Amino acid sequence: MTKFTEIAEKAIFSNRPIVILLFALATLFLGYQSSQLKLDAGFEKNIPLNHEYMKTYMKHRENFGGANSILVSVCDKSGNILNQNFFDTLKDVHDQLFFINGVNRSLVVSLFSPSTRFTEIVEGGFAGGPVIPADFDSSRPEALQLVAANIEKAKIVGRQVSNDYSCAMVTAQLLDIDPETGEALDTLSLAAELEEKLRGQYENDKISIHIIGFAKMIGDVADGAKDVVMFFAIAIAITAVMVYFFSRSLMLTLLPLICSVIAVIWQMGLLTVLGFGLDPMSILVPFLVFAIGVSHGVQMINAVEKRASRGMDAKSASMSAFRTLLVPGGIALLSDTVGFMTLLVIDIGIIRELAITASVGVAVIILTNLLLLPVLMSYLKLNKSDVEDFSEKESDTSTFWKITAGCANKSSALVIVGITIVLFVLGLIQSQQMKIGDLHAGAPALHESSRYNQDVFSITDKYEVTVDYISVLVETSAEACTSHAVMKAIDDFQWKMENVPGVQSTVSLASVAKVVNAGYNEGNVKWQVLPRNQQTLVQAMSRVPTSSGLLNNDCSVMPVILFMEDHKAESIERVVDAVKSYRDEYETDDLKFKLASGPVGVMAATNEAVSAAQDPMMLYVFGAVILLCLLSFRSLRATLSVVIPLYVVSILAQALMTYLQIGLTVSTLPVIALGVGIGVDYGIYILSTMNAKLKEGASVEVAYLAALKERGSAVLFTGITLAIGVSTWVFSSLKFQMDMGILLTFMFVVNMLGAIIVLPAIARLLWWRR
Repeated sequence: MTKFTEIAEKAIFSNRPIVILLFALATLFLGYQSSQLKLDAGFEKNIPLNHEYMKTYMKHRENFGGANSILVSVCDKSGNILNQNFFDTLKDVHDQLFFINGVNRSLVVSLFSPSTRFTEIVEGGFAGGPVIPADFDSSRPEALQLVAANIEKAKIVGRQVSNDYSCAMVTAQLLDIDPETGEALDTLSLAAELEEKLRGQYENDKISIHIIGFAKMIGDVADGAKDVVMFFAIAIAITAVMVYFFSRSLMLTLLPLICSVIAVIWQMGLLTVLGFGLDPMSILVPFLVFAIGVSHGVQMINAVEKRASRGMDAKSASMSAFRTLLVPGGIALLSDTVGFMTLLVIDIGIIRELAITASVGVAVIILTNLLLLPVLMSYLKLNKSDVEDFSEKESDTSTFWKITAGCANKSSALVIVGITIVLFVLGLIQSQQMKIGDLHAGAPALHESSRYNQDVFSITDKYEVTVDYISVLVETSAEACTSHAVMKAIDDFQWKMENVPGVQSTVSLASVAKVVNAGYNEGNVKWQVLPRNQQTLVQAMSRVPTSSGLLNNDCSVMPVILFMEDHKAESIERVVDAVKSYRDEYETDDLKFKLASGPVGVMAATNEAVSAAQDPMMLYVFGAVILLCLLSFRSLRATLSVVIPLYVVSILAQALMTYLQIGLTVSTLPVIALGVGIGVDYGIYILSTMNAKLKEGASVEVAYLAALKERGSAVLFTGITLAIGVSTWVFSSLKFQMDMGILLTFMFVVNMLGAIIVLPAIARLLWWRR
């Protein structure tokens, strides 16, 4: 490695103008490319397409619709929809939604849809028609009363009309492909169009509009994500002030910040070159790249100032710092990169994109902060007063470092390791209670007070059906709906699922057929059963069209739709476990109850994928860190000294998530990997100096004191500065950013403390005779 460093140093510092020119040209090109970067949100990126449930979902979504739906509740503020203004507005909302690009027009449903029909029993048999007749005139009171009667006959109260008659629903399924462009549907543009053309046009002092669904939720997240730019600017400002106090030099403050910003520009530019966009749920990654860049930049200016205080000129000091930090810095950044790349094993598109985004960002830091920064610093003219100030600061902290080095004496080490073990055990117990999935109703990425979540709560309160539903698809042979045994199995299964806590209501072909059969018998509830006679059963089934979504064309697939009270992790787990338990009673070689479709089916698959990925992800992340540390230090004891504190902190972070009621989701799963990636830097920098001294025969305490004097200030400063920067996220309009701010603040600070306090204590026990 020494030979490699010497070659690299000679090649770079002998050609400094060329190096700077190449970086400038690359920055101009990638800066232009980054200006073309767009927010990119897609429904299918958020789901594990190879999961068993999603294979079922993709197989049958053409017949039964996808899980990417939109619900628009139009409410009359007077509390009664039976008036001309309401029905005129509802008709306009239906028509407007019908013509919005990206909406599957064949699956737009409301009171004005021809498919919304009623059937009633009359003396001569059945009569029926559309709920809103073709000659409907909303200005006539008798016409409104007729519609009210038809709504009751159609039994759509709680589904298309709210239980209290204050609202009516318009629902639609979204396409995956934009029919105009032939490309993937632009979810964010669609969300903006929904807001502008529905709420913007029709909400007033008499009418309120409530819109929910994945597209609208991700649009609101993207709107909130625009605040990230402000928080990014605040973080840069805070970091600049802190770096200035650390370096006492304006140029030494600007250079690491500029190099870190260049890294972010390169990262975003390379994403455009690679054909990626930036997902709203990954928009925090550029800040993390900036944070990692600053961390390594501070180490570089710290090393240069130390050498300048010993009498070196700027170029010699920069060259010496480059030689010293290239290997430990490179290993730390390589650990980060490989650690983030391990996220690629998780079969969820958005996590894979985040892995690529983070890996690309950290990889370019190797160039910007380990190569470009020392080259730029070599041109500085360090003021004598700045160097003297730095020397005074170092002498001021000398006493503090001597006290801190006491962590490496035998008695202190035993106490520290003992406390660490206790914290680890308590954290492990608490972390076992961590839930997989969302722990709160509504969209977890947004605050409870957000407009979207208030719309969710409104629709949940007023209707028996919401966007939170899961479909169990019953696969059997063709024309199976004419078999009493098959329909009885579906009916019994539905009844059992209807009584599972968390299920609000259910519907299936069997339940509708029972109502139709009663209709053929003068509406007598005693006949609300499944006929045993096949001809009578066929008669009941014939009244249910395939457009109802309760059967396919040949009646070989029939969904049992379970409308749920919410999509909390425990509710989904309870319902999915019940499905798996009850279906065993009814399944035969020719009758299968398949999970799952619908939005909650997607969430169930995602939760299971996240749960399955959790342990392998941790194994791969730590495996990568251990391997690179072994290659770097060539010492098992040194590797354990770095990795053990990291693992303890990751367990404590999971315990904190449990305490704060943050579930393990697609959004939070990568945070642990990101925290480990950033935290490993502290330990590698401290131990790289310690390891060299230990190989020279120094005691652990002496080696640790030397490491503190060389790197301690930079590690301490970086941990505190980055923690302050992300702590401002608690004021974000996005709840998931607030949660990430809390978790990252914790991981920055505690990983730094782990490197300063726990690492030397573990090293002292591992090098017992030192």
